[in-house]
Amino acid sequence: MGLLTGKKALILGVANDKSIAWGIAQSLKAEGASIALTYLNDALKKRVQPLAEEIGADFTCEMDVTKDDHYTSLHAVVEKNWGKFDILIHSLAFADRNDLKGRFSDTSRDGFKLACDVSAFSLIGLCHHLKPLLNQDASVIGMTYHGSIKVLKGYNVMGVAKAALEASMRYLSDDLGQDSIRVNCISAGPIRTLAASGIPGLRDIFQMVDERAPLRRNVTTGDVGGTAAFLASPLSNGVTGQVLFVDSGISILGI
Repeated sequence: MGLLTGKKALILGVANDKSIAWGIAQSLKAEGASIALTYLNDALKKRVQPLAEEIGADFTCEMDVTKDDHYTSLHAVVEKNWGKFDILIHSLAFADRNDLKGRFSDTSRDGFKLACDVSAFSLIGLCHHLKPLLNQDASVIGMTYHGSIKVLKGYNVMGVAKAALEASMRYLSDDLGQDSIRVNCISAGPIRTLAASGIPGLRDIFQMVDERAPLRRNVTTGDVGGTAAFLASPLSNGVTGQVLFVDSGISILGI
C-alpha cells in the first residue's frame, strides 16, 4: 500500500520524459495513485500518449488552457472517466521567446498577457471548473520558480507570471479551504526540461547550483516528484497556501 493508493491524479504539463510533470507522474504512480494526463494538441499527443501507456494512465485528454471550451470539455472527460478525483497537478508555463531574450522593459502587451494567461490564470480556471469534482482533502499543486521573487537574467516576464501564479495559489488556498481542498506550489531548482531550454544562460545556472548550493548538486524531476507525493498525501493535510522549495538550498544563499 502506497501513500496514494486509491487516489486519482490529473496531471497537466507532460511534454516528454524530461518534463517535471513526468517525474511527478512517476512518483505519484509509485505511491499507488491512478494517473490521467493532458496534452496541448495533436502534435504533443504523439509524445504524451506513449508515456501514458507506459505509466498505465486511465485516460488522456486534450487541454489548451487558452481556450475556454477546453475547460468545459476537460470537466466532462474527468467526470465521465472518474466521477471525482483527488489530485490536480498544474505544471504549465509559457512565454514568447522574444520576451525572454531582450530587455524586460521591452516586453510586449501581448507577450505579457500570454505568459500570465498560460502560466497563472490557468490555475484559477482549472480550479473553477474542476472543484465540483475534487474530493474532500484534495490537493492542488502548481509548479513555480525562484524567479518569481528574485531577478534572474533572462527570466523576464516569466518571473512576473510565476509571481502571479504564487499569489493566485494563496488566494485559491483561502477560497477552496472551505471545501477542504489544499493548494500549494513547489519551487523547483533548474532542471533540463523543454520549457527551460528557452532561458538564456541556463548552463551557467546549472554550474552555479552544482558549485554553490548547500547540497552541491542540481535537483532531479524525481526530487520534485517526491515532494509532490508528500503534498498530495494525507501526510500534508495541514499544509496549504505554501511555496515549498526543492532546489538543493540555492534559494537561501545571498548570491
